[in-house]
Amino acid sequence: MTTLRPPVLFPLFAKVTTLPGIGPRLVKLVERVAGENVVNLLWHIPAGVLDRRFSPKVGDAPPGKIATLVVEVLAHAPPPPRSKVPYRVTCGDDTGKITLVFFRGDGDYLERMLPVGESRVISGKVELFDGRRQMTHPDHMVPLAQIDDVKRVEPVYPLTEGLSPKVLDKAIRAALAKVPELAEWLDPAYLARQKWPSWREALRAVHAPGDEDALLAMHPARARLAFDELLSNQLALGLVRLKARVRRGRSLVGNGILRGKVKAALPYALTGAQSRALEEIFADMASETRMLRLLQGDVGSGKTIVALMAMLAAVEAGSQAALMAPTEILAQQHFETLHPLCTAIGVRVEVLTGRVKGAARNAILEDIAAGAVNILIGTHALFQKEVDFHDLAFAVIDEQHRFGVHQRLELADKGDGTDVLVMTATPIPRTLTLTAYGDMDVSRLDEKPPGRMPVDTRLINLERLDEIVSGIQRAVAKGGKAYWVCPLVEESEVIDLAAAEERYTHLKAVMGAKVALIHGKMKPAEKDAAMESFTSQGGAQVLVATTVIEVGVDVPDATIMVIEHAERFGLAQLHQLRGRIGRGGKSGTCLLLYAAPLTQTAKARLEILRDTEDGFVIAEEDLRLRGGGEVLGTRQSGLPEFKLANLMAHGDLLAAARDDAKLIIARDANLETPRGQALRTLLYLFEQDDAVRTLRSG
Repeated sequence: MTTLRPPVLFPLFAKVTTLPGIGPRLVKLVERVAGENVVNLLWHIPAGVLDRRFSPKVGDAPPGKIATLVVEVLAHAPPPPRSKVPYRVTCGDDTGKITLVFFRGDGDYLERMLPVGESRVISGKVELFDGRRQMTHPDHMVPLAQIDDVKRVEPVYPLTEGLSPKVLDKAIRAALAKVPELAEWLDPAYLARQKWPSWREALRAVHAPGDEDALLAMHPARARLAFDELLSNQLALGLVRLKARVRRGRSLVGNGILRGKVKAALPYALTGAQSRALEEIFADMASETRMLRLLQGDVGSGKTIVALMAMLAAVEAGSQAALMAPTEILAQQHFETLHPLCTAIGVRVEVLTGRVKGAARNAILEDIAAGAVNILIGTHALFQKEVDFHDLAFAVIDEQHRFGVHQRLELADKGDGTDVLVMTATPIPRTLTLTAYGDMDVSRLDEKPPGRMPVDTRLINLERLDEIVSGIQRAVAKGGKAYWVCPLVEESEVIDLAAAEERYTHLKAVMGAKVALIHGKMKPAEKDAAMESFTSQGGAQVLVATTVIEVGVDVPDATIMVIEHAERFGLAQLHQLRGRIGRGGKSGTCLLLYAAPLTQTAKARLEILRDTEDGFVIAEEDLRLRGGGEVLGTRQSGLPEFKLANLMAHGDLLAAARDDAKLIIARDANLETPRGQALRTLLYLFEQDDAVRTLRSG
């Protein structure tokens, strides 16, 4: 089977610019709100309805209600030149008159749309002004022949500034016209039992809600589409897992000598959770099948030492291990943590990132190929063709969500039957673990190692900024260190950067050279210099940073974390940031600065963070408050963002989708039966192309 998308889906994966009315100016807005392909508009489902079926005579139209009126255009009253008076058009029927009001109205356009003496259909909210009926900026103004297009229950879609409902509605209707008839991929008995429509009917029904009930998550059309999305997710994960499982593994059993030396050198005993996780990992390594395990640990739960022990088991067995981190800073940090321990027990560990160049790089590459390097730490540079391992048997992927499924497989392919351990510090609710990591076995670290101090978390209004700065100044004078994290501004790294630079300038004016700045646009050498200054004695004491990525660092002396506009961050990110303090046996203070007024949900979310340090509790509460679409700030945490499924409302459907996916894989692992072929189309429809590539015949 070719891994190309089936031709029947080509119209849906055309660019939105192929739809009528979406030109160069509007395309950016449509892409921002939905996505760049026609199919993205189909997934952009209504959030509300407007009933435009009410069509009284003008004299009977009640103020405050939306009405669709048939009127005759009687007169235009343009404003005087350079005046702020609105443009007015008087219309009416045999029962009365109504004035249409347009602020900054274009006279030529309005005369074309509303010619005097002709009948028009207008729709919008009727208002009373000085005892007379008026309608400000009608939503619709069309000839009589188009009355049926207006007199309907109109879907209300989420918008972005500059994009009119009319333009988006027209684009979505055009997208629906391109929807093909597809072979049914659901089990016929299950479909009949649920009383769901076909996929195409469901899509049309969702975009033509007849009333408020049609917006409910368990409405048959919405539930059907949510199940399709969840099934594609579970089937994709199942296929990836199958590929990892069916490929030959090997048994790795070490003699325990290196691990014993590390244990003896540690200043503390491993927690019960760490010991349990290691037992599970060692059992996987000893078996003949390939390991694919997720190590889920809250901030500061000691994942790195677990990863080291697992890698040492592979080294004891005579093989090599690799640890891949998402950023150079994190890779360097892992290296600095593990290097002293490994050197003391005679294990050679090296770091390979984009900045290791020239002769030094070549020497490391030669030693990796010769087997002289036991453990290699790096970024995605580890994928490169030139990195050739002597015998890679164990791979650890840190902060797994920043790497795609295919990247995980690529690293495993560097060795023969490589075992894979992926780690995440993002606590994930159990429901979401299924959707993000359903292809893996899971180990959880739910205890904090000794020496971790509690963090005092406080919510503070941004209006008290001067007090905060004074407090930081006092702490710095006593030798303290603080992080100051600046807000995320969606879709704009430039603004993120401006916010950080502005805060840096402000703090520098108060505290001088004690303040350093780090952000994603800096050159690696500048980042290193800023980090070096902050981690060393006598250097910077306040580090201003743009995002969580830049502060994936371990500075035991830092005891204060200030997060500006905390309401803009995902809870997981705030929890991660807070985990950067309270590390060196000193208690920490985390100040969450917010801009008032906060919505009720935003306030409840920040209060959860203030009241508990248990990341799993925080994650479950966040899911309860916000539903699955945005949980933990998925845009930052990299968990799947569902467009049609809501995990709070569709939890039962997720369980059913998981069971169905297991059954499908057990009966037809290559998706070759007629239903299997239809399921391939489903996978492509939801852009699970990676999964189709893993099919053994593909």
